[in-house]
Amino acid sequence: MSSIYFLGIGGTAMASVAVALSHSGHAVSGSDSALYPPMSTYLDMHNIRYFNGYSEENILRALPDLVVVGNAVSRGNCELEYALEHRIELISMPELVRRELIAGNTSLVVTGTHGKTTTTSLLAWLLDYGGLKPGFLVGGIPENFSMGCRASGMQEQGFFVTEGDEYDTAFFDKRSKFMIYRPDIAIINNIEFDHADIFDSFEDILRSFRRFVNLIPRNGRLFVNGDDPAACEVSERAFCTIERFGFGENCEWTARDISGNADRTTFTICYRENPEATLSVPLFGNYNIMNTLAAVAAAKHAGVSMESVVHALPLFRRPKRRMEITSGLQSGVTLIEDFAHHPTAVRATLEAVAGLYRNRRIIACFEPRSNTTTRNIFQKELAASFGAASVVVMGKVHRPERYASERQLDMPRLGRELQEQGKTVFLAGSDPENYPQDIVSFLETTIRKNDVVVLMSNGSFNNLKSLFLDNFG
Repeated sequence: MSSIYFLGIGGTAMASVAVALSHSGHAVSGSDSALYPPMSTYLDMHNIRYFNGYSEENILRALPDLVVVGNAVSRGNCELEYALEHRIELISMPELVRRELIAGNTSLVVTGTHGKTTTTSLLAWLLDYGGLKPGFLVGGIPENFSMGCRASGMQEQGFFVTEGDEYDTAFFDKRSKFMIYRPDIAIINNIEFDHADIFDSFEDILRSFRRFVNLIPRNGRLFVNGDDPAACEVSERAFCTIERFGFGENCEWTARDISGNADRTTFTICYRENPEATLSVPLFGNYNIMNTLAAVAAAKHAGVSMESVVHALPLFRRPKRRMEITSGLQSGVTLIEDFAHHPTAVRATLEAVAGLYRNRRIIACFEPRSNTTTRNIFQKELAASFGAASVVVMGKVHRPERYASERQLDMPRLGRELQEQGKTVFLAGSDPENYPQDIVSFLETTIRKNDVVVLMSNGSFNNLKSLFLDNFG
């Protein structure tokens, strides 16, 4: 047993790995600048000791053998500086996962700009239901397991499923995280420009994915979104067998006879044009059909029978904050919380909601928080992504001081463009002391019977969900 200290423990993956290693017998503690649910609650549930705020005293009290450095931690952090000065061993979270959890297991890695968390959760669940007892690391809390990370349950040569993020690894290792996980079986869902803080161009992202593909051994398998030209392009020089999934004619894994209702989507899955089974999954939207195709194809390759897949999928439960639905509120209002933070994801989420709740008005609340959407890189695309919504509430831009004014997302312009589309628009945050209560006040005067309110952010949205439920629950 060793003492492991997580510097930046409030991150979803960091907290999940911390809990998994605690269950494996390690003494685990950590710190972060600000922890909030669900991860603070998750750490509390598993009795993980953590400090709110950074201080050298935290390290002195923990006396760790090893410090895991989160990728949001940079030089100047007082705890990091102390660890460097006192020669405490440092390691990145991905390297710790590879060393302690993946090790001798077959490594299944799910990558792509969108859909990673849902696809990883699906794949882990299919393997688990199929009796393979996989370990996994998911960038969220998969409801089928109520934990974001666990070790493989096989004594030897088991399976480990990892959500492979393209974001960088640590301040001392600028490779994409997925480069560390040594994939045997890999999925590429899609590739778009994102993470403008670490990638200068779309070509930079493509280069990282090409390097990932080059890691897959000859006896491995790569499953690629056959409808995504960028994903197909980076896969061209793979040394392993490639299988494509999607709706196009060139895809080995496809979906036919698609239907859906308020509970689930049903479709026939075909392999090389031959029907394999009728599947029913409690997910909505074409993008989730793609996620399901990828997970089923990879699970089948890992040894799960299609009969097991048929029985497992209806029992799948969405990860937290991925189309998480709260119904039965005042006046029949439905609240949906989603992690969407890229224009493509925003559009896909709202279109899926519109398909699920036909003839109901959609109120979209979006927080520009990511390093990409707080800049004007996607100014035009963001304005075009709210087509399914009648009312758009824009939260305040997160930490705009990071960029010069000419690089910031132009909120007044965005508001005008949305109004020109005939939408009711509210730009929140004009009074920082009253944020996000100003959003709640606007909604109190705007919400009608049976409206669907969609909250979209890759952060806490300043606790807007709790405030909303306090007022409309």
